[in-house]
Amino acid sequence: MTLRAVLWDMDGTLVDSEPVWARVQIDLLGSLGAQWTVEDCVSLVGSDLRDAVRAWMARIPAGAITAEELAERMFSQVLESLGREVEFRPGALELLQALAKEEVPCALVSASYRVMIDAVLRHVPDGLFQVIVAGDEVEHGKPHPEPYLTAARALGVDPADCVVVEDSPAGTAAGTAAGAFVVAVPQWVTIPDAPRRLVVSSLEPLSPEALRDLLR
Repeated sequence: MTLRAVLWDMDGTLVDSEPVWARVQIDLLGSLGAQWTVEDCVSLVGSDLRDAVRAWMARIPAGAITAEELAERMFSQVLESLGREVEFRPGALELLQALAKEEVPCALVSASYRVMIDAVLRHVPDGLFQVIVAGDEVEHGKPHPEPYLTAARALGVDPADCVVVEDSPAGTAAGTAAGAFVVAVPQWVTIPDAPRRLVVSSLEPLSPEALRDLLR
């Protein structure tokens, strides 16, 4: 196998946006009469946003808000925060730039909707991602393999020749189900070791050559 592409998750992997999501969830759901904790936020890390909306609505008193209104308010508040600034995860931008220098194609594969991805990408140098797959552009979100299979197909590569970079169990499962080698960088939740998986505490030590070695 040869490294043909690297497929990146966004939230918690490329950028440290999970704390933004947690703060908005706790504040907004609390204002609507729901009890929502940090542990609840952790349980949704990496989830498809449609699944998250259903989980939020299950906690809110009946009639307080519609699912569509909740999604719009939640997304607009997160979007506003991400539009102002983002914090990159340690080593992520450096690895992404090194891959671009060596002409290894990259895709951004996120459970976030396209409008949120666009807000984050305003802070990312141009040309680092050749393909973008958003959560609202696939029928099945992570942990289903569809998002990563879609990205590999768009790049014209075999998923088995790809490395997926993820931070969540749902995303890791999606990458594995797609047939890729997964580099997991857990932040909020534990991800166990498994075949064709490397669990690391940071992306800082990794280089394009190190990723190639994973597939040899």
